[in-house]
Amino acid sequence: MLELLTDPQAWITFITLSALEIVLGIDNIIFISILVSRLPPERRERARVVGLALAMLTRIALLFSIVWLTRLTKPLFSVLGQEFSGRDIILLLGGLFLLAKSVTEIHGTLEGTEEERKTKVYASFTAIVVQIAIIDIVFSLDSVFTAVGLATGDQLPIMVAAIVLAILVMILVARSISAFIERHPTIKILALAFLILVGVVLVADSFHFDVPKGYLYFAMAFSVGVEMVNIRLRRLMDARRKHSDEGEGG
Repeated sequence: MLELLTDPQAWITFITLSALEIVLGIDNIIFISILVSRLPPERRERARVVGLALAMLTRIALLFSIVWLTRLTKPLFSVLGQEFSGRDIILLLGGLFLLAKSVTEIHGTLEGTEEERKTKVYASFTAIVVQIAIIDIVFSLDSVFTAVGLATGDQLPIMVAAIVLAILVMILVARSISAFIERHPTIKILALAFLILVGVVLVADSFHFDVPKGYLYFAMAFSVGVEMVNIRLRRLMDARRKHSDEGEGG
């Protein structure tokens, strides 16, 4: 352990893995933020912490199951010449779950009845945590395979430390992200659209179609950037309209 602490290469690996874990955890934070918005306000913080803690435990458990992870990539069966492994099945089911959940949330946001909008029905804490746990497994696979690919077998403590640090950072920023999404309905729709894209990528990955995540994150960052400009523009227009009305009233 002391050798790792004094090894510059180990620190570089730790910083790299931590940054990657945070980036790969963005979709997890968005999913959790949208799910916990269905809970009463006083229970949301606890749900966020529980959800991200589950993500941390899942990723650490997978790291200590390297042999099982190796077996998970071996083909189990083939359909029309397409081989499927245990990892492919998990990604396929996780992608379909994410697609169904995101589409349902968008439908509920856009097509909910007036009565439903006036009287918000809160979801069960247990149901939310179970959904978070299900999708955590899928997101953890992506994260852990990346960590294993970048670090060597004797750097397991570094991988665990990077995961813990990344989760702590995500816990710190998750509340702000949740509040921002809740305040801006258009950002929530963008976030759900992002999760749909993630679901499509997971399904594609299960069929061995490689879609670089960089393209996905760039597209979403560009969309969010445009929407931030729109939000700023709407505020300026509202302020000018208010100033104009006050001038006419005076």
